[in-house]
Formats: sequence, C-alpha cells, structure tokens
Amino acid sequence: MGNTGIYVGLDIGTTSIKVIVAEYIKGQMNVIGVGSERSEGLSRGVVVDIDKAVTAIQKAVKQAEQKANIDIHEVTAGIPANLLEIEPCQGMIAVADESKEINDSDVKNVAAAALVRNLPPEREILTVLPDEFVVDGFDGIKDPRGMLGVRLEMHGMLLTAPKTVIHNMRKCIERAGLTLVQLVVNPLSLGRLALSDGEQDFGTVLVDLGGGQSTAAVIHDHKLKYTYVDQEGGDYITKDISVVLNTSFDSAEKIKRDYGYADSLQASEGESFPIEVVGQDAPVTISEKYLAEIIEARLTQVFERMNKALEKIGAFDLPGGIVMTGGVTALPGIAELASDIFKHNVKLYIPDEMGLRHPSFAQALSLISYTANLSEIDLLAQSALGGNLKAVTKTTVKKQEEPVVETTTTEKQTTEKKESFSGIRKFLSNFFE
Repeated sequence: MGNTGIYVGLDIGTTSIKVIVAEYIKGQMNVIGVGSERSEGLSRGVVVDIDKAVTAIQKAVKQAEQKANIDIHEVTAGIPANLLEIEPCQGMIAVADESKEINDSDVKNVAAAALVRNLPPEREILTVLPDEFVVDGFDGIKDPRGMLGVRLEMHGMLLTAPKTVIHNMRKCIERAGLTLVQLVVNPLSLGRLALSDGEQDFGTVLVDLGGGQSTAAVIHDHKLKYTYVDQEGGDYITKDISVVLNTSFDSAEKIKRDYGYADSLQASEGESFPIEVVGQDAPVTISEKYLAEIIEARLTQVFERMNKALEKIGAFDLPGGIVMTGGVTALPGIAELASDIFKHNVKLYIPDEMGLRHPSFAQALSLISYTANLSEIDLLAQSALGGNLKAVTKTTVKKQEEPVVETTTTEKQTTEKKESFSGIRKFLSNFFE
C-alpha cells in the first residue's frame, strides 16, 4: 500500500525531461500535473553540460507547477544504469539498548555496518536494499523492530555507480533550485512499476528503449540482479533516417513518429509520403517500407547485442520472458521484431494513467510509485548513507491551494572487464536457489 502524500518524479532523459506530480491516497495514484521539455546538456543518459541541463529541468518543473497549481521543492530523480555494479552486503552489530529490544537506531546502525567496505575512489554507494534481518540466528525477518535480541544482522544488496554520474545529476537538481529526496537507479524503480508481482518473483528481463541508450535489466526474486546498457537508442534511429534520406534531424524525427514501423514486414510498399531533402526544392516521396527497413536495421543491431549479453548470463532461463517499455517502443511492430530476435515472448508496458498512456512516461511514473511505496525499514537503511531521504508520509511539495486535476496528453558500455563479467556470472548462479 502506498503512503499518503504528494510526490514528484523527475526523469532526466537524453531526449526529454519529464516531471510528474502525483497524489497518493490509500495506495491510489492521482496525477495532478505533468511537465515535459526537450533535453539539453545530456548525452547517452549522462549529464555533459550542467548549465544546459539545469535550464531544461527548470522549464519542465515550471510546466508541472502551472498544471498542478503548486510550488515544487522536492523531487525523486532517476539515474541511468551506466556502469552500475550490484553486489551483496551484510552487517552485524550488538543490540545497544539495555532492554535488548531492537529499535530504529539499531536498524540504522546495522545498515551502516553493511556499508563498510573499500570502494575505488571513482565509485560511490548509490543505494542499499535490505533483504532480510537475522536476530540471534533466526533469519527471514523483514522488520526486527520491537523484537528481543543480542545480535542483529542484515543481509541485502548494494548498488554503486561512478561518482561523476551521481555528482553531476545531484548538481543539476540543486542548481535548478530543487531538493533531492532520493536518487533511484532507473531499472530498479521501473521494474516495480512495469512488472507484476509474479514477474518480479519468478524472473523477467525488463528492456527500456530510450532516446539516448537502451537498457536491459534482469529482475528475479524481487531483486535487481543485472543490468546491461547499450549506447544506442532512438536518437540513433533518427540519425540513420537523416543520413540515408538526406533530410534534417527534426524532419527525420517527425517522419519516424508519423510513419515509422519497427518491423518492415508490417509496413506497406504502396503507402508513401513526401520528405524535404537538403539541396532540393521539391519534396521526395519514399515508401513506408523503405523507412521501416532503415529503422529495423538499427533496432536489430541493438537487440542482437543485447541478446548476446543476456544469453551469456542465462537470463532467458527465467520464465517471465521480456517486458519492454520506453519511448522507442511506441513504434508499431517493435514487439514482433524483438520476439523474432530474442526468440522469447515479448510484451509491452504502457502506463494506464489518463493523459500519460505513452511508454515514454513510464520512468517518471515509476519514480513516484517507488518512493510512495518505500517501507520504514527501507528508509532507515537508506538513511545510513547520510542522505536527505525524507519520511514517506511527508508531503514533498508545498501547496498553494487545492490542486487542480490536469490530464495531459553502440555497443555495450564499452569493453566490460572480464573479471567484472565473471563476477556477475557467479552472482547470477544462484538465480534458482
């Protein structure tokens, strides 16, 4: 059940920045404001120009404020899975209270003990996810508070990312005049929104096709097990169209959205449309089939690289199949093309909130859902990082008046180290244990 309050999700993507304001009441999400602005200062999911990114964030926030009729001060933001590392962690402490009753402070201390490790200077801990607690040898405990014990242990997962990626993202948000409630790795929040309970439990591959890059995540036993980032996304498709047809990037983007098919078998040879060609006065007519062949060629390359990476770790042995979302999945025929390449069942996830029924809004919505459904134990563990995570019951924006309800309409992360990949294989070997 979600916690009551107002939450703001900030999705800083390569092609667009989306801000969604939603109110949670008794587990029900009610979207009250949306802002969307073309991205500036980002490349392949990573901030490369802070000033430009700040300006774009401020514009998107302003749109959401006007539609929701509130001032936005605090946001939950997503961070891409570039060079993300996932590893188990555990900590153990002696219960401090004389009565030996475990309290909030003990939970925070045992989480802090689990964070003690030697990290390379270029990496930073992003998130700690408690899995279970052990009290005097009794395991499988989700919330140990109020129990009697002498020794408390915590077992969980640790997510680390490059410091520069985390710092630049935080800097942009601060410079935009916002307070960061939490920074969540994108596949973690997206998996909890896009996948059913059974899919998260038995194991599913989640594919997010964005504008700047494409991400595959393996989720099993309700945990994020593995991520793969391909440095090509929807922008590369648009560039291909622009180069092959000798038209501007904006024109290529428009015809991709209006006439594009991901699967050339579904496109018609008889249907054609005009395009403006650089250096020619008169428009040139091309067929839907020809355009679809250009789009299919790039998507095939991305899917084949992704398929190779996922096969190496045995991800397709999981029964959940593949769930795809992200802006590129709006192209007709993409599920059929992916199914042909992956040789597994593929289904699309599209949000069902009115006015947001487009896969490009899935990530921003997932950030709201993730934050609203954090338990007190999750918050206590995360607070051990020394961040500024707020209580889940606290409203994240200051209301001016009653809100008005508004409906709106490459290659793999270059040369993975062999030892890192072998570590991943070893880590995933317990999928079915």
